[in-house]
Amino acid sequence: MTYRGSVSLPPSRSLSRRTLLGALAPAALGLGYVAAVTTGPTSSRPADGDDLEAVAAASRPIAFRQWDSTAELATGRSIGATVAGGRATFGRATGTKTQGGTRYETSRWDSPWVTPGFAFTQLIPSWSATTPKDSFIEVRVRGRDAAGRTTSWDLMARWALWDSFTKRTTQSGQSDDGTSVDTDTWSAPGLRSWQVRVVLARKAGTTARPSIDAVGAVASALPATAPPVSAPGVARGVVLDVPRYSQMIHRGHYPQWGSGGEAWCSPTSTSMVLGYYGRLPRPASYNWVPQGHTDPFVDYAARQTYDHAYRGTGNWPFNTAYAAPLAGKAFVTRLRSLREAERFIKAGIPLVASVTFARGELDGAPISSTAGHLLVIVGFTATGDVVVNDPAATTRSGVRRTYDRAQLEKAWLTRSGGLVYVIRDSAHPLPKGSPGTW
Repeated sequence: MTYRGSVSLPPSRSLSRRTLLGALAPAALGLGYVAAVTTGPTSSRPADGDDLEAVAAASRPIAFRQWDSTAELATGRSIGATVAGGRATFGRATGTKTQGGTRYETSRWDSPWVTPGFAFTQLIPSWSATTPKDSFIEVRVRGRDAAGRTTSWDLMARWALWDSFTKRTTQSGQSDDGTSVDTDTWSAPGLRSWQVRVVLARKAGTTARPSIDAVGAVASALPATAPPVSAPGVARGVVLDVPRYSQMIHRGHYPQWGSGGEAWCSPTSTSMVLGYYGRLPRPASYNWVPQGHTDPFVDYAARQTYDHAYRGTGNWPFNTAYAAPLAGKAFVTRLRSLREAERFIKAGIPLVASVTFARGELDGAPISSTAGHLLVIVGFTATGDVVVNDPAATTRSGVRRTYDRAQLEKAWLTRSGGLVYVIRDSAHPLPKGSPGTW
């Protein structure tokens, strides 16, 4: 992940939060707004679909792995956690830790080692969890190189569903052994295997039982250039009826959670997908938002996704962790082309996508340039251009837009590596024939 925002600002106010990471500088959503880095020409001629997908699988290595059932979680190692009913739940205390002056009891679940079959350079974990009362989870990762050397465990997130006791945080840096954390992205020097650990923590002396029902990660080793433009695929002429919300109508809302407007494209996009499934939070959840605020559930989503260390709402897995208990399932992954995205649209699943573009690179966009913006892919025209809900529009009526396929695919693949939030309910199973990216 890199930058997390949507509106182009004058150079004097641009904030570059990180440098390019290895071969790929993933785009993201945040507080800095600068022109995208371009990395060479991209052909605007669609390639043959089947041939391109085969080439993409070889040239754009991506591997997603998740544990989201009793049987799958049981393949991991539980230390004090109980695996049953599709969850790994705090069972008994096997350790303690002090956080913010409060003593917590801990148990944990460790995944098996995962070997994706290539030397990966980045790893992005995501999860679905519940944290009742004063409890939280920590997500940690480590890796192993070809010689069998193992890295230390790096903290990727300290997370709770609500912020009454624990402030959701990440810890960038941790570059003690060649790996490093950049908010939600773990950069690795060509490691061969990875493992994820979830620590379940509750206030000492209480009976709270935090749990996870899904955890996983996407590993990748991607070039900084986009492949040739993909040929239209199975979703030509399919447009999903996703509701339209504007992030800009929230400008100035809640400075403690990013001040709305240009900083809230991620929670606004996530809210659009939840609205599509009829799974927005209940009004009682956001009754603290003043009367008269349009789409108050977006304010709620911003609070629920805010990263207090990063100081923004654009943490990718924080958004899917917020959405998962509401919709049913949600995770972060990367796709190789719009042909793969079309398979989700055909299955009735809209995608939140991370894009980056410079001035003149995305015709018809409501903003001139961005170093990281989230929007929702909702469909495709009969000729294969991309229909989106772009929350950067100043009004709801301007949110629905159609972007040139070549331009949007380049904006999506070049910097974020095709990153998407996959959010779905039980009525919309994942497309069949996964190529390893879901």
